[in-house]
Amino acid sequence: MLADVADLLLCPQCRAADVHGLALQGRTVRCPRGHSFDLAKQGYVNLLPGGVPRHADTAGMVAARERFLGSGAYAPIREAVRTAARQPSPDVSAGSLTMLEAGAGTGYYLAGCLTDRDRGLALDISPAAARRAARAHPRIGAVVADTWAGLPVRTGSIDVLLAVFAPRNPAEFARVLAPHGRALVVAPLPDHLAGLRSTLGLLDIEEDKEAHLLARMSGHLVAADSTDIRFTLRLTPAAVADLVGMGPNAFHRRSEQRAGAAEGPDPAAGAPSEVEVAVRLWEFTRA
Repeated sequence: MLADVADLLLCPQCRAADVHGLALQGRTVRCPRGHSFDLAKQGYVNLLPGGVPRHADTAGMVAARERFLGSGAYAPIREAVRTAARQPSPDVSAGSLTMLEAGAGTGYYLAGCLTDRDRGLALDISPAAARRAARAHPRIGAVVADTWAGLPVRTGSIDVLLAVFAPRNPAEFARVLAPHGRALVVAPLPDHLAGLRSTLGLLDIEEDKEAHLLARMSGHLVAADSTDIRFTLRLTPAAVADLVGMGPNAFHRRSEQRAGAAEGPDPAAGAPSEVEVAVRLWEFTRA
């Protein structure tokens, strides 16, 4: 519920509430200087200045993600994230956590980590994603925001921050984390979905992705631990189509079609039934 997390939010216009946060009054979120933002009927608030960017996930992409994740296909990743998030900390009282997921999408991973004593913020640049995340768990407040532009979140207010296959802003991650806070980042390994990428001509994973990740974190966050998660999925053609259609490859294939390039194999026909998942879960602390 947004009412439970409004005090964690910063006004995107003046950022004047870094001490007191925002307040929900009826169907409006207000800052101390009088700026106001209406609550959508689906329960989320849009704190994104200007219009929605073209690269925001569409309603179709969010629906594909909801179907794919709802099938349990990535449950081992969610369980690993939950285990890491729930590690006991002497600085967190009574097991209650304040969590934030950047690039939350449907809120699948955040919802898997929360208990009824916690509170969670789901941030995503897509209103379609925020609509779904607002329903993912009764302790989630959903906000439309741009990770790259800065998180509309109070400094030092977050115990655990999640970024699962999502954009990362190391300086902002470090700013919003409490002194004892941790950032959990899930990123693909080079052989993640390799067979599927080869067969369908999907986007490649850069060879130096890990080095690039650590270099960007340097000066803001320190790698404390990492765990590799590997498993094999047996997917139906419909599940393959959802996997392709729920992420950046959906934009990639659409761009190819607009440019008149060959569409490549139909992801719903002839794709391999076995898909190898290979990701690394990083745990970072403040530098």
